[in-house]
Amino acid sequence: MDQPWTKRQRPERLERRIEFDDYETTRLFLEQLNELAEQRQCYPDISFGRTYVNLTLRAEPDQSPVGEPELAFAAAIDALVP
Repeated sequence: MDQPWTKRQRPERLERRIEFDDYETTRLFLEQLNELAEQRQCYPDISFGRTYVNLTLRAEPDQSPVGEPELAFAAAIDALVP
């Protein structure tokens, strides 16, 4: 089951794990995420497997608190999840 974004400290960041039913759905999500990241020039840390994607969003510059830009990007990512 998908988990909501979790706020972590040291450094402050947002994390989320998204699970999918199959590889094809995972791949399509990653393609859409790539397009979104390119449009916004905001690049999350990503790790993934066949049926999951782990995302980490950090504020720029590093060590800055998570703010509205990161929260808006997280919401845009949420909108991509099937």
